[in-house]
Order: sequence, then C-alpha cells, then structure tokens
Amino acid sequence: MRDTFVKTLMEIAQKDKNVILITGDLGFGVLKPFWEKFPDQFINAGIAEQDMTGLAAGMALTGKTVFTYSIGNFPTLRCLEQIRNDCAYHNANVKIVCVGGGFTYGSLGMSHHATEDIAVMRALPGVTVMAPGDLTEAQVCTKAAYSTPGTCYLRLGRGGEPKIHDNLSDYKPNSAIKIKDGSSVAIFSTGAIFEEAKEAVGLLLKKGIDAALYTFPFVKPLDEAAVEYCAEKYKLIVTAEEHNTVGGFGSAVAEVLSAKGGARLLRIGLDDKYSSIVGTQKYLRQAYGMDGASIAKKAAEALEKLG
Repeated sequence: MRDTFVKTLMEIAQKDKNVILITGDLGFGVLKPFWEKFPDQFINAGIAEQDMTGLAAGMALTGKTVFTYSIGNFPTLRCLEQIRNDCAYHNANVKIVCVGGGFTYGSLGMSHHATEDIAVMRALPGVTVMAPGDLTEAQVCTKAAYSTPGTCYLRLGRGGEPKIHDNLSDYKPNSAIKIKDGSSVAIFSTGAIFEEAKEAVGLLLKKGIDAALYTFPFVKPLDEAAVEYCAEKYKLIVTAEEHNTVGGFGSAVAEVLSAKGGARLLRIGLDDKYSSIVGTQKYLRQAYGMDGASIAKKAAEALEKLG
C-alpha cells in the first residue's frame, strides 16, 4: 500500500503544485521517488510530529494541500492536540497518513501498535477516516483524501496485502464494497485484515454457512445504507478490525444498528486491552483472536446461539 500511495500522490502532485508531502523523518526508501521528482513539494520535519502537524496546518491555511506521513501511532497520537486544534477545528486541508495500522509493526511492541487510532480520529468532528483493504482501495482513498475538503486520516498497511479488486474505476467514495452475497451472516472488514475475513468466509462455507463479505474503505463517513441493508437481510453482522473494539469500526456499525435495529452484531478486534506481546502481524492476529480461523469460529458460535 505504501508504494501505491506514493505513486498515486506523485500523479496528483504532478498536476497540482500546491500538494505538499511532509515526513516525520521516516519512510525514505518509499518516499525517495517523490522527493527526487518534487523537491520543492517535500519537507522532512524531523522526529517532531507536533511540529510536523502544526507546519502542515499553517501551510494548508495558506492554500496548500498537505499530506503528513509517518508510521504507527506517530502521526496521530503523538500530535493529537495539533490535529484537533490546528487542523480539524479550522477544517484545514491536512491529510494524515499512517503506514502500519494495527499490528503491522508487531515486533516493535506496543508503542508501534496502532490499535486506537481509528477510534481517536473518528471522534474528531469533521475528520474523514479511511482504511483501505488493498492496493486498489489505497489508490482510490488517496485520491479521495486529496479531493475531500478538510482534514482526513488515511490508514495504510505496510505492504504485501493480497489484491481484492482488479478495478474500482466506478467506486463512489464513502461506499462499502460487496465482495459476495450470503445467507444468514455478513462479515464486514476495514483495512488490511480483509485477508482474514476472506479466509473466515471460506472456513464457514466448509461448515455449510454461506457468509456475505463486505469491505469498508471508509470508516467515517460510514456507508450506513449498506449496514442497514445487511441488518434487514442477515441475522448476524460480524465486524473484523485490526484495532480495539471500543470506538473503532465495529462501534461505528453498532451506532447505526442501535438506531436501525435488525441483525445482531459481533465485533471482533482487540478486546479493550493493550497488546503486551510482540511478534509478526499474523502471530498477533492469532494471539488476539482476529485471524481467519478465529473469526469463523466466533461467527459460527454466534449464529448457533441465535438459532
């Protein structure tokens, strides 16, 4: 996703000289093509995320569209006050890019695990929140971030995510994408954990459970129509996110269902805790019950209880 983001942003920057990319002294291997081609549109702010964000806000308020870039929690939680006061409050065109959402940097420990970012950014008024599931979604989300007025948050995987879509040329921003229909249960995912949701669908099918599958590139605004449709059609909706279950994607879906009613909801993610172990992204998903096998098991058990 990182390479796709940079490639897409370069296409945008070629046409718009007011597009600026600021890094917090990270990502040089990926960002090198950008700074070599657009040296006047690139700034290294150093390991100073608060300064990076304040600088971005100031430039945005003079007419620039500014992308800030760093890993894990660094471009969000380290500079939350600046995002809130300097960017979101002023509806500034600052696009905050996190590479390595969830457990991407699992071996570096809790300080690098981005597991509260969606909830925190979703809580800020007027901030658009995106978590693409593959390269194609990353491309359309980067373009959407550029064209959406105000402050946006773009949460990327690190790279190597499986391809979901061949083409999304007709994609409408803010929309969920239906991958397949099903019968009694629908599985929703946001971000790179889609691969686990897809695996869960296959495992459920072996048990005779035909699950629908949706990916949500946008967490805020959420595609409420898709949620309401599935709430009427299915007995159970399962949300999968590489994030805390409190305040994140599952909570956004729960807010819609609380007003609409219909299907029961099962939220799968990090269960209101900090990750206290280290390991690969796959290992941590398994350890915290959000891998494909765990999603399938929990969904089947929830369906059985519903009868």
